[in-house]
Amino acid sequence: MKVVVSVGGSVLAPELDPDRVAAYADVVNELVADGCQVAAVVGGGGVARDYIGTARDLGANEIELDQIGIDVTRLNARLLISALGENVVTAPAKDYEAAGEVMRNGDVVVMGGVAPAQTTDAVSAALAEYVGADLLVYATSVPGVFSADPEEDDSAERYEELTANDLVDVIAGLEMNAGASAPVDLLAAKVIQRSGMRTIVLDGNDPERVLTAVRYGDHDGTDVIPEGTGDELTYWAE
Repeated sequence: MKVVVSVGGSVLAPELDPDRVAAYADVVNELVADGCQVAAVVGGGGVARDYIGTARDLGANEIELDQIGIDVTRLNARLLISALGENVVTAPAKDYEAAGEVMRNGDVVVMGGVAPAQTTDAVSAALAEYVGADLLVYATSVPGVFSADPEEDDSAERYEELTANDLVDVIAGLEMNAGASAPVDLLAAKVIQRSGMRTIVLDGNDPERVLTAVRYGDHDGTDVIPEGTGDELTYWAE
């Protein structure tokens, strides 16, 4: 089974907590031990937003801000790489071809951002499509996809299940620019829609939730189910 795990920067390394990074490395290594091929894509989180905010105040344009964000995601990716041990390439992959080659060689690949105007949400979906992943998991700071921002709207509803078309409709109105934060962005949703890829969006503050979701399909987040798959689960099963 090929699995792409997208980990928000603030989820992977809140306050640069080494224990959290190590816990995510343990999840990846356990999935590899289960027989999975694993790729991880790491976001920039609060550190990236801090840098972007300061650079914006200094007059940087949006492309320059995106480049700063990409640099931070790659630093976060290096944190995860440092915790993974031997079965991982020692630098973040910078494009999809390089990432695919790592996976074909049987190693774990870790990526950050790739290009300006593209979030790591979209990188994760594109990588999953490129390598033909069976499952894409978004480990975010919120427990799924909501009808509105749950931090700003107490009436926001969590969706337990969505089709890919529904996912696109839910987030189509979001305005994304450098440093913006959302569980899944519009470009990622459209890639998921066209690829027909099974996707889970969940609260990743406990890394074990990712492991349980991949192994058993058991989670409290949002399932994005491709059209035509019916009720049959496509998750890894021990």
